[in-house]
Amino acid sequence: MKTPFSSPDAPTAVGPYSQAVRAGDFLFVAGQIPLDPSGAMVEGDVAVQVRQVLDNIGAILKAAGLSFAHVVRTTVYLSDMNDITAMNQVYSAYFSAPFPARATVQVARLPRDVRVEIDAIASYA
Repeated sequence: MKTPFSSPDAPTAVGPYSQAVRAGDFLFVAGQIPLDPSGAMVEGDVAVQVRQVLDNIGAILKAAGLSFAHVVRTTVYLSDMNDITAMNQVYSAYFSAPFPARATVQVARLPRDVRVEIDAIASYA
């Protein structure tokens, strides 16, 4: 059984997908890009974009009754791997030890030509 979750404090899905879906003891948060809750693009460097992405993820987690402490895995997609240091500085303000497992990859292009997209998996257990 799948249960969708959404938050008005995060942008609505821009395609045929849910902001998040619970399956069993896990919540799968769709990749978030730096859109504010109204759907407007957040302009700025990668640090500004990462902050908005993580704020969006935080709002979705909260709507599902979870927090960043419940996140067990993330994937970070960067348009330029040279941004990893700035991304890590912001990222580390949202997560604490034990940190979630993570993959970070550079991609050729992201939706709306943003610099970062992050998805997450959280556990209710």
